[in-house]
Amino acid sequence: MKTTTPYKLLLSFFLFCQFGLAQVDVVYSDLVWSDEFNSSGPVDSNKWFQQTQLPSGGSWYNGEVQHYTNQLSNSFVNAGLLNIVAKKEPYTDQGITKQYTSARLNSKFAFKYGRIDVRAKLPIDAGTWPAIWMLGKNINEPGGYFASSFGSVDWPTCGEIDIMEHGIFQGQSINYIQSTLHTPSSFGGSVNNGGTIASDLANNYHVYSLNWSPYQLTFLLDGVPYYTYNPSVKNASTWPFDLEQYILLNVALGGTAGDVSSNYTQSSMMVDYVRVYQNITVDTQPPMNFTASVGTVTSTSIELLLNATDNSGAVGYNVAYGTNSNGCAGTSGVQKSVVISGLNPNTSYSFSVTANDLSGNVAANNPILLNATTLPNSTLICSGTSNLAQIGSFSTGYNYEFQTNGTDVKITYGLLDTDKVGVVAFLWKQTPFSEVQMTNVSGNTFTHTITNQTIGSTINYGVKFAYAGGMSVTNYYSYVVGSTCSMGVSSFSELNQLSFPNPVSDNIFINSNVSIDKVEIYNLIGNLVLKQEVDTKQIDVTNLQSGIYLISFFSGEEKIVRKIIIK
Repeated sequence: MKTTTPYKLLLSFFLFCQFGLAQVDVVYSDLVWSDEFNSSGPVDSNKWFQQTQLPSGGSWYNGEVQHYTNQLSNSFVNAGLLNIVAKKEPYTDQGITKQYTSARLNSKFAFKYGRIDVRAKLPIDAGTWPAIWMLGKNINEPGGYFASSFGSVDWPTCGEIDIMEHGIFQGQSINYIQSTLHTPSSFGGSVNNGGTIASDLANNYHVYSLNWSPYQLTFLLDGVPYYTYNPSVKNASTWPFDLEQYILLNVALGGTAGDVSSNYTQSSMMVDYVRVYQNITVDTQPPMNFTASVGTVTSTSIELLLNATDNSGAVGYNVAYGTNSNGCAGTSGVQKSVVISGLNPNTSYSFSVTANDLSGNVAANNPILLNATTLPNSTLICSGTSNLAQIGSFSTGYNYEFQTNGTDVKITYGLLDTDKVGVVAFLWKQTPFSEVQMTNVSGNTFTHTITNQTIGSTINYGVKFAYAGGMSVTNYYSYVVGSTCSMGVSSFSELNQLSFPNPVSDNIFINSNVSIDKVEIYNLIGNLVLKQEVDTKQIDVTNLQSGIYLISFFSGEEKIVRKIIIK
């Protein structure tokens, strides 16, 4: 809530626990604190503090224009709902007059690790900025509930967890919400964020959730995970999330959210409940039956297979090699895959693996030591690193690897960029064009195996990395199946040579030597906004809003995608 963020996520993984793009790792089931808002009148002062003191300078952060007040008209409970009301009205406080009022609530409860669920309906009026978020209890912020007793560090050293923000993401769908982490390593325009689209925010209640374990933070919308923060190195700079945090609910106006409409009167964030869950049963039993073994080995990665049981239902694992170390959680009795990537070919590595539960009990046979040697970069394994793109661009680049196994070819691509959020990968076959989603191995590494190939034949493949806000597509690479390593950039077809003015304002005039069967235009959240199958060399875009789009061209069995700016 302190500042806005773009669509990016810092992920510098060398050691990965295998999980989906966003997945809960520890289940918390004991309700430890809640407000169901069942009474009517003022908010419960035993649970909530009205934060009204202005920061130094007389204004709230980010150019906001409201006073936060303790007026009953700005925050009250009625019919089982908390109402946080942002209003247009002149109001003088602390010697300063502002034209808008709202409310900012601090929970008088702070906690470390657990799950928070908040069911709420949001205002979507222009210039409103509703937020459900958390700050470290140790923040030194005058006027905050905990500051006078516990404030010892400034923002962002305290860490900030934005569970849900809306209204500050210009160019996005009106139903777009985002979660963001602010830490000393990335704050303000933090790269650590992920968003998703909710259904009809103006009329529907949704449950906004955070699942916070010692290993990762996972954000959920209506019980569905959509973003996980799990830095490979956890220290004070990247992970200030090992101390208690408290909950904030507020609606800001103006500033980063844009101008408030001249005919605005008032709107409300309505909250049905706030619930916090932890696991409170005292656990004295350590993990049992701890095993660790080596799984799949390639020329650049080694998989470790870990398993243990624990009465709590979750097991924490830590893998260390050299100066690298990282932890993750797994389900009791379920094998966990840990893939160590970015290794050197034909090199021996030693790993020290430990198991513990969340209460700190450790397995009796800790540590288990494992040794493995990566495969040589043989003639059947062709790999490399590049930053070449046929669509979009790469800030760092990507690794690629083609490996022949019998008549199958395993194709693996790893995105090295650290500025992409919610990455998924699709394998592109050049001719005839086809697209298939690849399997996530770990982090931003993806693989797909094509079967029944002819030894000696040449195949041409590239990868589309899709992420929040856009996509980047590698060049096509050619590989001779089961033969001497013969990687090369495949030549583009005539369809790749088409051109058109960019940016455009009314019509797209396409210059192409081949016939174009169909044109499709998508916005950056993947929605089809225009489709044309006749007169495909002139596309009327006057009905589209200004912004950045992706335009797909189809010719026979081929397809290419380009980015276009509509003014």
